[in-house]
Amino acid sequence: MSVTTINILLFGIGNVGSTLLKQIQESRDFLEQQNGVVFNFPIIANSTVVLFQNEALQQAWETDFKRSSIPYEFDDILHFLKNTPLENLIAVDVTASDVMLSRYLPLVQHGCHLVAANKKPNTADLHFYNLLRSELAKQNRKFLYETNVGAGLPIIQTIRNLYQAGERITRIQGVFSGSLSYMFNRFSVEPFPFSQILADAERNGYTEPDSRDDLSGTDVARKLLILARELQEPLELDDISIEPIFGETLTRLLHETDYRSNKQTLNRYLEDRKQELEADEVLRFVGLLDLEKRRFQVKLTAVKRESALGQLRGTDNLIEIYTESYGRNPLVVQGAGAGKEVTARGVLSDLLQIAETVKQRVKVKANEVLV
Repeated sequence: MSVTTINILLFGIGNVGSTLLKQIQESRDFLEQQNGVVFNFPIIANSTVVLFQNEALQQAWETDFKRSSIPYEFDDILHFLKNTPLENLIAVDVTASDVMLSRYLPLVQHGCHLVAANKKPNTADLHFYNLLRSELAKQNRKFLYETNVGAGLPIIQTIRNLYQAGERITRIQGVFSGSLSYMFNRFSVEPFPFSQILADAERNGYTEPDSRDDLSGTDVARKLLILARELQEPLELDDISIEPIFGETLTRLLHETDYRSNKQTLNRYLEDRKQELEADEVLRFVGLLDLEKRRFQVKLTAVKRESALGQLRGTDNLIEIYTESYGRNPLVVQGAGAGKEVTARGVLSDLLQIAETVKQRVKVKANEVLV
């Protein structure tokens, strides 16, 4: 089997980025033998410094990064791409940064395919969203982002396949946040205060870098928006109604004060919500896209303990997809929706999909040369 080298520009070396590097290191022989692919990382960058390297990824990349990384501006990366003979480029965004939005178009124009765990580019305003897709088509480049919704679960691809096959999707609903699933699955049945469970979620790497993004409901709203846009719904983030978990006053307080030292203020509010439940109810943070009634919302909801949502455990997501063909029985996608390992594995799956496309193009070019 011939082997194709894929050159990756990695932006972000936090939980997901470092885990992705580890998974690729550990699977290098398998990936080469099974898929005919070798992944190189000529660029590894965080928000302030970058490591430029010509050799294959080393086991001691962290040591190399600490020793040899340098401060950079984004133009330095574009200059490197322009002056270094690299082919088969994929830019991987595993940050949670707004800054990356301004980098996507130049990266595509410099020949990069895109893979993103970062939800910000797909939930920016529609002008940017459409402009990016126009440029991708113009440059004949791919953009995959399965981990934007459900970490490693095949939610986006499933919905895209249904839509492209002409299936009429009427409603999508469920628990879309692995972090909030984990927190409310535990809070509903355990005696611990919510702030303690939140701290556990943060420590395990289930939340966004700033867990207020999870608690505000904005992260779930972004996921709903991404799915809506897959169905060609021209929605903006403001079109998704968010009912704050803690009410308007407490949510505002957490954003205006020292959040880290005030997390205990969450406990009394949620304990009151817990006491209001019936004996057979639990709390779940549910997202809804009702395409028939035009309702797009996220809110904390009481559900029956024996229902599908009520029986969730751990970080599981559960997404119900209602379509004309499936009738009253929805298509259900369920599984772990948070965690650096499953997210990194989902990113790697996207990389392999693009690598397969690259291999086919390389093969076609080789045949054209022979002819």
